[in-house]
Amino acid sequence: MMIEGNQSAGVTFVLLGFSEFPHLQALLFQVFLAIYTITVVGNLGMIVVIKINPKLHTPMYFFLGNLSFLDFCYSSVVTPKLLEILVVKDRTISFKGCIIQFFFACMFVFAEMFMLAVMAYDRFVAVCNPLLYTAAMSPKLCALLVAGTYTWGGLCSLTVTCSLLELSYGGNNDINHYGCEYSAVLSVSCSDTYFSQMVAFVISTFSEVCSLLIILTSYVFIVVTIIKMPSTGGLRKAFSTCASHLTTITIFHGDILLLYCVPNSKSSKLLIKVATVLFTIVIPMLNPLIYSLRNKDVKEAVRKLIHIKLLSHSV
Repeated sequence: MMIEGNQSAGVTFVLLGFSEFPHLQALLFQVFLAIYTITVVGNLGMIVVIKINPKLHTPMYFFLGNLSFLDFCYSSVVTPKLLEILVVKDRTISFKGCIIQFFFACMFVFAEMFMLAVMAYDRFVAVCNPLLYTAAMSPKLCALLVAGTYTWGGLCSLTVTCSLLELSYGGNNDINHYGCEYSAVLSVSCSDTYFSQMVAFVISTFSEVCSLLIILTSYVFIVVTIIKMPSTGGLRKAFSTCASHLTTITIFHGDILLLYCVPNSKSSKLLIKVATVLFTIVIPMLNPLIYSLRNKDVKEAVRKLIHIKLLSHSV
């Protein structure tokens, strides 16, 4: 295994987290624990609601269920370690543990990036070709699109992770972050990081551009179709099916672009941590809330589920 063969395999890193604010550790723990609890309940709840309600067995909700799964996994890879280093004095993480955390976090990010693009294509077919929607978005195609997002996420993450494994570590082992974020891990390497940075830049840029192109192209056709609609009722319905997805896309890609624009300097370390908190902890909590609050079908399914549970308890 590459991790075991790496000369730095015995290195232990220290995650500094938010140690520059010692008086806020307890408060931050409570805030992040509350957010993580909402994330777990919200995303797993969304998956359960979609699974048990036949009305939600459509391509759109199939993709939404996978988005909730990705959000749950992504948050669960990063947040537990953050909660741990906020309450214990030992803030270490092994080299192997750090690489594994980075690999899975990176994989879920790339997968979610293209899951949002797949969802944009789904909305394009639903709005622009409603009569052919069921035939066009067949179960087989939906399964292939989802499998493709996970496969691409895994391949991208494996490539970037391998580029990190080519580096040497062992000098300064203090990672100025709450997790094994890419730039934070690079900063503690004792070897030349140019090649690793180029690999990550090319893969990240290519994935981001492709994802945004699919999303923008889909929504250009959607907007053109909506403008041509004669009735305001049809226009309102078409817009409502896209509003939640547009909100999620704006938050997700907005935060990615913010991280791209942050200069790599000591003064920007806190900004990187805050932006990563939004990306890894807050967004996975917001997505199920956005879709449940703005979606009548989901709200109706949740109400029915609560009603059934109350009836079963009262009997």
